[in-house]
Amino acid sequence: MTSVVGTVERSRVWSHPALGLHAVVDAAGAVRLGGPDQNWAQLVPLVEVTATGHGRMWSGERFIETAVGERMTYRDHETVRDGDLERTTIRLADPATGLAAEVTLESGIGSSFLRSRVRLVNEGVEPVRLESVTTLTLGGISSSDAEDGLDGLTLHWADNDWLAECRWRQADFRDQVVSLTRSAHGHEGRGCFERYSQGSWSTGRHLPVGALTDRDGGVWLWQIESSAGWRFETGEREGAAYVALFGPDDAHHQWHQLLAPGEEFHTVPAVLVHAESGGLDTAFATLTDYRRGIRRDHPDHRALPVIYNDYMNTLMGDPTTERLLPLVEAAASAGAEVFVIDAGWYDDDAQGWWDSVGAWEAAPNRFPGGIQEVLDAIRKHDMTPGLWLEPEVVGVRSPLADTLPPEAFFRRGGLRVTEHGRHHLDLRHPAARAHLDEVVNRLVGEWGVGYLKLDYNINIGPGTENGSESAGAGLLGHHRAHLDWMAGLLDRHPQLVLENCGSGGLRMDYAQLAVAQIQSTSDQQDPLRYPPIAASAATAATPEQAAVWAYPQPEQSLDEVAFTLTGALLGRIHLSGFLNLMDDEQLDLVRSALAVYKDIRAEIAAAHPFWPLGLPGWDDEWIAQGLRGAESTYLMVWRREVGADASADADRTLAIPHLRGAHVHPTALYPATGDAGVEWDAAEGLLTVTLPRAGTAVLVCLTTDRS
Repeated sequence: MTSVVGTVERSRVWSHPALGLHAVVDAAGAVRLGGPDQNWAQLVPLVEVTATGHGRMWSGERFIETAVGERMTYRDHETVRDGDLERTTIRLADPATGLAAEVTLESGIGSSFLRSRVRLVNEGVEPVRLESVTTLTLGGISSSDAEDGLDGLTLHWADNDWLAECRWRQADFRDQVVSLTRSAHGHEGRGCFERYSQGSWSTGRHLPVGALTDRDGGVWLWQIESSAGWRFETGEREGAAYVALFGPDDAHHQWHQLLAPGEEFHTVPAVLVHAESGGLDTAFATLTDYRRGIRRDHPDHRALPVIYNDYMNTLMGDPTTERLLPLVEAAASAGAEVFVIDAGWYDDDAQGWWDSVGAWEAAPNRFPGGIQEVLDAIRKHDMTPGLWLEPEVVGVRSPLADTLPPEAFFRRGGLRVTEHGRHHLDLRHPAARAHLDEVVNRLVGEWGVGYLKLDYNINIGPGTENGSESAGAGLLGHHRAHLDWMAGLLDRHPQLVLENCGSGGLRMDYAQLAVAQIQSTSDQQDPLRYPPIAASAATAATPEQAAVWAYPQPEQSLDEVAFTLTGALLGRIHLSGFLNLMDDEQLDLVRSALAVYKDIRAEIAAAHPFWPLGLPGWDDEWIAQGLRGAESTYLMVWRREVGADASADADRTLAIPHLRGAHVHPTALYPATGDAGVEWDAAEGLLTVTLPRAGTAVLVCLTTDRS
């Protein structure tokens, strides 16, 4: 299709009807991505690149309007189909630098997501030093119900921190990107709204996910897939909003990449989801399906076994045979199917294990009969044995710190990097990889371990400099080697389950989760603080990958036992606690929770999350999260006591729009013997939940009458 606007002829080279997007080339060869018949000036070049000597056309905090991006012109494109996927590659070139770009746009047939990656090749005769490269750009976003199309937009992002993961925030777009009266100045402002990672904890500050919504329920939702630096920005361009998604860059991550003639660079992937209505619930449903589609297939995604882990609020890194065996028996009796021995199983050091790790040998003083005695006990109780491992670090007091070559570790300025008593392995080095392969082959191949919790407890900073490379480029190189190492483990041990943990949820990204089966969502030890994390976890990971701690204790009341168990029932259960010391009534609550979970888990693996009260605030008294399955809808509701301002209202009414008009049977699944009340209003599609006491929770099943 060709359109003429004034005297400038433009033609579409690619279209995505479900997203309403088109890649359009103008008469000069420039290519931009946007909606049909949009104002060309509102759109952003398909690829934006800053390179040393080739900066931006308008200096400021934005990394769009680049000189290279403005010069990139269309060469050709091709589209191929691979099953249900359609993949289009658009090729561009910059005559000044000799850079050629291949932009690969991938989507499911009829789906409303778009995944993008960019390959840059230096076809020139001189080196090019890259400083930032977009993976995906989009302009022309506005709201149709306001005189200023930006007044009706809301910006959404998620703050993330240790013990306080997945804290979603929102603000009017105009509160973050103020109107500057462009007509008086002749140009846009120099700033933007941005969020980015810092160092090697990809989600140590924020999730690599964000969204723009309008008043009609329309959404643009995005995700960047990188453990080694990412950034997104949004701002104003000619009266509309734009979004630009990046991997690492020089300004924020000390990343630059020197491309000699003939060399190439691949950006990290990013995805854009669009929903014309339905708000964030609809967009996250699409993103959930997309995440399921890009990850490595594994039987764990369908089996969803119950995991007991001895760490949280229990042994806390101090396991022994004597302490573990009663927990093994109690966990099996309760219904656990995997038993993980967490941190400390290797610790025989009088000075502590933190800065001496690396060899990953079982501690004889902790296991007088050998660790196999405990692993065998786990298997005899029909559970899969698991172990905690922090593979990327070597303690400064470990012998490996001296026996591995210096090049096997992160270095900057020629010096080995040390952080919190640890050195960091560079998995691009064959000695580092061989060491970890030997460790895993021993643990899995010889010891019979079927589950590895891979933790990551330091932020090593911007990365490693190997020769002349930048620190950020070194981190990206290690990150890609780390993913390749993980994939290699699963190639050799297809039934092995890998849990991704970074001090809880500090490396919770879909570079990692496309390979690992499970994601630890938090290290939060306070059961009253966990609900907003548990309820929002499905924004960061698919429900069947999001592990939530459930740590009932013998000193807890029955309400408290049920409260901590309920929060894990719509994700992956990480059971803990001194189950061996509980009384019969408490154990019955544990057993019944696991029985309910086993009844519904087959639906979790294909269900879509939604939030009837919106994404929760950190101090919200009432929190609700649902899963919309093929057969039933499940809803988890918490009522917390959050201080003197807590209301005495024991009821909360929740809108369930997709069931409006349906004859629904609401059932309180867990705790089944509790005093929660549920009442359904079919005409309005409203569920009223009654929780008479603060500090209680309930899992509700909504089953539609098909008669």
